[in-house]
Amino acid sequence: MKKKILIVEDDITFATMLNTWLTKKGFETSCANSFGKACQILDEKDIDLIISDVRLPDCDGTMLLTWLKERNRSIPVIIMTSYADIQSAVNAMKNGAYDYVSKPIHPTELLEKIEESFKSLSVNSSAKSGEREENGKREKKAEKKSTLYIEGCSESARLLYNYVGLVAPTPMSVLINGASGTGKEYVAHRIHMQSKRADKPFIAIDCGAIPKELAASEFFGHIKGSFTGAVSDKDGAFLEANGGTLFLDEVGNLSYEVQIQLLRAIQERRIRPVGATKEIEIDVRIVSATNEDLQVAIERGRFREDLYHRLNEFTLQMPSLRERKEDILLFANHFLDAANKELERNVVGFDKEASQLIQEYHWPGNLRQLKNIVKRATLLAQNKFITANELDIPKESSPNLQLHNGESEKKQIIEALQQAGNNKTKAATLLGVDRKTLYNKIAKYNLE
Repeated sequence: MKKKILIVEDDITFATMLNTWLTKKGFETSCANSFGKACQILDEKDIDLIISDVRLPDCDGTMLLTWLKERNRSIPVIIMTSYADIQSAVNAMKNGAYDYVSKPIHPTELLEKIEESFKSLSVNSSAKSGEREENGKREKKAEKKSTLYIEGCSESARLLYNYVGLVAPTPMSVLINGASGTGKEYVAHRIHMQSKRADKPFIAIDCGAIPKELAASEFFGHIKGSFTGAVSDKDGAFLEANGGTLFLDEVGNLSYEVQIQLLRAIQERRIRPVGATKEIEIDVRIVSATNEDLQVAIERGRFREDLYHRLNEFTLQMPSLRERKEDILLFANHFLDAANKELERNVVGFDKEASQLIQEYHWPGNLRQLKNIVKRATLLAQNKFITANELDIPKESSPNLQLHNGESEKKQIIEALQQAGNNKTKAATLLGVDRKTLYNKIAKYNLE
């Protein structure tokens, strides 16, 4: 049975657009352009959810909450508001609104909140008091959002996930290019979940963290006693991922010798654990990721061209966060919900100044940096909304140096280290890479 949604909005054009979109999503909708009309519809129909603007011609939209309470009707209400009316959203949530969305509306975000409200209402239908129900809603909301994958609604995100949808059902090997912190592993997992192998394992292995001496064991496993420290049999990553997907993160960091072993396993679809006498057939799809230009690595003799072509049957380019500005606040709120659950806080959102600061910052560390800053701000927040004071964002951002894998790379690293006072974490942020990558580069250029 279709869920019934009441849209309360006096902007006829916007209400019509919202009505059309929700209808296409499979909901049964009704529209009211005033508080009085909304009450009339609620008296005549069974409504499962109300989406209401905070300002209506005949009253404040939060009056609907009072009206529902007086009649003991537990219909979840999502308030729509601009940042200028943010305090009204706070008051609405205090009075029992399920959630709020800020205008302009992000369709993906609104759909999440709609689905959450229905699930929460079902879970809490037996609650005896409004307070108990509200606590349950918040808990369920944080739990779901902490694991929900967000695609975003920017043009670059739309293009990326169109490609993901095309390649995921195929057996093609995929190479994901992008700066550190852009979400390459999330995309790899998305490919797996949309593939025909979704019910099989997804195994991720960090190629930059594997010592050359242990690489064969990590990839192919070993037999007990095959070398010092091999106290028991071990299945390697290929065997663990058999039938599913093996994700090779930062594949450009593999040593040349390990690349040869990896190429053979992919070509032959067979592996031999260290110390074993027999080979094992494997069926694994390879998805790889790198923040390096592997073509340059090939020219310099650091990466095998034949392996590159095996891994790169289809390329995906991850956009940086600053290239998808429309998605920044969407991700920020996603990370806020996750932080609320982890830190046991109940921060509602970001005030106007904080939101503007988040959108204007260039985010050299991409999603990873945004997540860390939002988490810290959630812990420090004194009120329901995070302010600019709690965001660890410099008012005048330093230039993002970014590594380009050219002849100037060593010079850029030295410059970043000097600018950061030899603080490698800050230097990595300036360069747009993670600390692990920076350490590898420092070792490569003997900069210690």
